[in-house]
Amino acid sequence: MNQELIDLAIERGRLIERISNQRRLLGQQLQPLGAGLATADRAIASVRQGSDYVKQHPEMVAIGVAVLVVLQPRRVWRWSQRVFFVWRTWRMLRKQIGIPA
Repeated sequence: MNQELIDLAIERGRLIERISNQRRLLGQQLQPLGAGLATADRAIASVRQGSDYVKQHPEMVAIGVAVLVVLQPRRVWRWSQRVFFVWRTWRMLRKQIGIPA
């Protein structure tokens, strides 16, 4: 009886060591996917933040629809491009000057 317990304990130790080696090997094999998964996690978080914002501020959606109805979509697109260009330029200048965000 005592020898059987010793044999089981030895077998258990071998299995735990084998599992540990398999986990380490799996971690090494999956490491290249880490950056891609991190990017996907950030994208999902951004989408969730956006949807939460829209849920909390439905008036912004109504204003956006009203702007598209009142103004021509082509004009809205042109102005959005201009605003994006100004915003991007401001970010670049702020980074070069060293103004914190």
